[in-house]
Amino acid sequence: METVNLLGVDFDNLDVPGVVHIMLNRRASARFTYVVTPNADHFARLRRLPQLRRVYEAAWLRLLDSQMLRHAASSIGLHAPHVATGADITAALLAALPPQKIAIIGLDPKFLPFLASRHPGLDFAHFPVPKDFLHNRPAFIEARNFAVATGAAFTFIATGSPAQELLAYAIALQPGSAGIGLCIGAALEYRAGAKSRAPAWMRGAGLEWLYRLLAEPKRLGRRYLVDDPPVLFDLVAERLKRTSLRSLGDQHPRSAPAAIVAFDPYRPRPTSPLRGIHDAM
Repeated sequence: METVNLLGVDFDNLDVPGVVHIMLNRRASARFTYVVTPNADHFARLRRLPQLRRVYEAAWLRLLDSQMLRHAASSIGLHAPHVATGADITAALLAALPPQKIAIIGLDPKFLPFLASRHPGLDFAHFPVPKDFLHNRPAFIEARNFAVATGAAFTFIATGSPAQELLAYAIALQPGSAGIGLCIGAALEYRAGAKSRAPAWMRGAGLEWLYRLLAEPKRLGRRYLVDDPPVLFDLVAERLKRTSLRSLGDQHPRSAPAAIVAFDPYRPRPTSPLRGIHDAM
């Protein structure tokens, strides 16, 4: 599987059909692993909390969830991976699944009937989370145990970032956990019809962020206008660094993949990144 390194993250260069094909062909009872879909907001958070990188490195698949970043990287000569957004993966996967139990962590319960009506063959096991989920250790542990006990082939984790990635990592550390966790943010709300996505032309042009900003300016204003723009400067810095390395005859260093593919991927068990992150948020 080809990977493309961008801003220090090894992305799997897969489109949505490729991602769905791989997931559907993975053995359902295999050790739990998870999929992350970083966008500019994730990279901005990684600048503040570099200890979170371990969570992304331990993911089975790392997929770029930002046409804006792809366009920006390509415009300055950086090789960028395919974009496979959490919303598109969720829609395609749910449409392709045969009847089975699906676990959902997060998502407002009022949206479940709409989701079930669109996918009548799927049996949704749901665990709602409180608003302070990231800082609520009992609720966090309960959600982790719910995922392990349910044992679904697919667990959709819709608690927002970074709580969803931290939860997926915590589930993966549990003996007996199985299936695939998808960290997908608001993707299920789109699927249930609770939120509308940007028109296809805006998504393709990398302007979905603008559509979302205009729809929810109070909630997303700081994220899109203050926190995320420095990531674009990071792209420029990376381009300059790679140009400098090539001029010196050096090669850009690549990190070793840390995907969860082995029978026991956590032997020895890594130091948990959960400690200290809550206080830094």
